[in-house]
Formats: sequence, C-alpha cells, structure tokens
Amino acid sequence: MDTGTELRHLRYFVAVAEELNFRRAAERVHIDQAPLSRTVRDLESKLGVVLFERSSRKLVLTPSGEKAT
Repeated sequence: MDTGTELRHLRYFVAVAEELNFRRAAERVHIDQAPLSRTVRDLESKLGVVLFERSSRKLVLTPSGEKAT
C-alpha cells in the first residue's frame, strides 16, 4: 500500500468517524457513498479489525475504531 492510498484510507475513516454517517462523510470528502464504504472496509481488512458497527439505522465506532481516532 503506497502512502497516497494510506492517507486516503485514513482521511475517509476520519470523515466517517466524525460524521457517523456514510452519506454525509461521502459528501464531505466529495466521493460517492459506495466507494467510501468499500475503502473503509478495505482499511478494516488491512488492519484486521472492525472499526464500525453497522446497522440499517445506526453507525457507531467499535472499541478498535475509538482507539484509532
């Protein structure tokens, strides 16, 4: 993973963590929601942790996500 990719992953994670909403975070970083979600899942996979608990109505940081913020 190159530095540009790492920074993008982290920037997207921070936006989602601060907004606790993928749609608003996507608007904030000027991309569509689907690629944002994929990028965050990719980051979770690379780190080997789940950063967010997702449900249809709620998005919250996991303890691992809290530590990352």
